[in-house]
Amino acid sequence: MNAKRRLVLASQSPARLGLLRQAGLAPEVIVSGVDEDALTAPSPGELALVLAEAKAAAVAALPRSAGALVVGCDSVLELDGRALGKPADAEDATARWKSMRGRSGVLRTGHCVIDTETGRRGSATASTTVHFGEPTDAEIAAYVASGEPLYVAGAFTLDGRSAPFIKGIEGDPGNVIGLSLPLLRELLAGLDVAITDLWV
Repeated sequence: MNAKRRLVLASQSPARLGLLRQAGLAPEVIVSGVDEDALTAPSPGELALVLAEAKAAAVAALPRSAGALVVGCDSVLELDGRALGKPADAEDATARWKSMRGRSGVLRTGHCVIDTETGRRGSATASTTVHFGEPTDAEIAAYVASGEPLYVAGAFTLDGRSAPFIKGIEGDPGNVIGLSLPLLRELLAGLDVAITDLWV
């Protein structure tokens, strides 16, 4: 496979971009503009996948994506059977953390890869169980005041200020941060693309 294939990330997430760069990839970023609130699905896992596919498809359809491999991702936290994306505001983030502490949830990230050269695509959802610690009300207030939880699915992230409040995980840590590199490798392989051919 041609080592010069372009890789496009259909996400504005700096965490996803960082994971790809750490893995030796140099994607271009094109934000999809998909209205996430307009999409629904029967379960949190299916919702993550529907959102990822919509983002990848929207970017793949753009003329500037011609010939590229487009990667779309979206994450939600499943807690009590509900899909929790980014909190609406500080009050929502505070309530989320008070409901999550001492409990476990499942972070589900939908992944979709579209080869705009061939029209082929592959998609799947990665799931990682997250065990939350028990931060105090004061710690939750300080975390929410930092602004970080307002920009991440589930109101937390494994690689930021909330890391001390997470007791452990079961599964791929990258998936919690925003993208499962092992799953991405499998999806690319399904399109006859070796991830090593995309290294820079």
